[in-house]
Amino acid sequence: MELPQIAMATGDRSLEYCFGCGENNPIGLKLRPVYDGEKVVARFTPRKQHQGWYNVTHGGILYSILDETTAYAVLCSGVSFVVTAKSSIRFKHASPTDATLVASAWVTKASSRLVETQGRLEMEDGTVVAEIEATFFPGKGLPRAFLWDMDGVIVDSAGPHYQSWRETLSARGVTFTERQFSSYFGMRNDHIIGEVLGSLPEPEVKAISEEKGRRYRELIRGNARAFPGVMQLLRVMKKGNYPLALGTSAPPENVEAVSAQLGLSGYFDIVVSGEDVKESKPDPEIFLRAAEKLGAEPRQCVVFEDSPHGVAAAKGAGMKCVAVTNSHPAEALRAADRVVSSLEQVDLIELIRFI
Repeated sequence: MELPQIAMATGDRSLEYCFGCGENNPIGLKLRPVYDGEKVVARFTPRKQHQGWYNVTHGGILYSILDETTAYAVLCSGVSFVVTAKSSIRFKHASPTDATLVASAWVTKASSRLVETQGRLEMEDGTVVAEIEATFFPGKGLPRAFLWDMDGVIVDSAGPHYQSWRETLSARGVTFTERQFSSYFGMRNDHIIGEVLGSLPEPEVKAISEEKGRRYRELIRGNARAFPGVMQLLRVMKKGNYPLALGTSAPPENVEAVSAQLGLSGYFDIVVSGEDVKESKPDPEIFLRAAEKLGAEPRQCVVFEDSPHGVAAAKGAGMKCVAVTNSHPAEALRAADRVVSSLEQVDLIELIRFI
């Protein structure tokens, strides 16, 4: 079987009128599926308008729930879009209206031509209402890619960074306040040095940067801690075969120090560090370079950031941005497409719908 030629819209909120999950479809089901790394789960409570026989949910509604859930299971495996090729549903129990249903679905077999899935629809007491086997045509649209900043997004490193800057600058008779640090956090070392100390000869800038870096790595050694939700989201993305990049202003030595402690090297396909680009954030160069190396279009990328400079870089690159308030208040990050207090609030399916 070959995939039918279908023009798929991208970047224009084309899912908002989907019958299964569209937010703006007035008669839609408005499902909110979530992915736990193994299966997709969606909950739905049918009402009177969903009935066939009196107080019994229509079979077409039950099928639609399972079709939507199995389709999202395929999307969570890294496929850009899918079209149902065939499906077989077995109804096992009548489903009364006003009784909450739980749908779950997972991929059983995948190739470049077809993806096979299974799913189940149950009542909250475990009664199986229906089971489905569905096969999908995988689309060949642009890959979705996820680009991550490191400091303040993945690792809680603001404290060691501030202390190492304060000590390094204090040795040169310069007071460095937390307010200054907050305004510069996310920028490359040489740019911070230029902002604080003014124009200096390049060898001196390099010496200050290296001294600060050595002290930071002493402080972070054995103390690197990932923010809540980070490792789970990375695991889910990696399992789904999504292209992942680390785009950080940090020098390679800092990246290696943190990566070794948190085990990051197995997640990211490419790393673009501060030494790989000419410009510092808020210039978009670092994220554009990362997208290019991944083979992804900027409009198909989501960036995870924590600083106003990083958000500006992401938006300047033409990418979506999720900002987390680990280092700055929400009002300072309002240019992002979404602001969260923790990445525990972010689900892969939400990100898929985001792009």
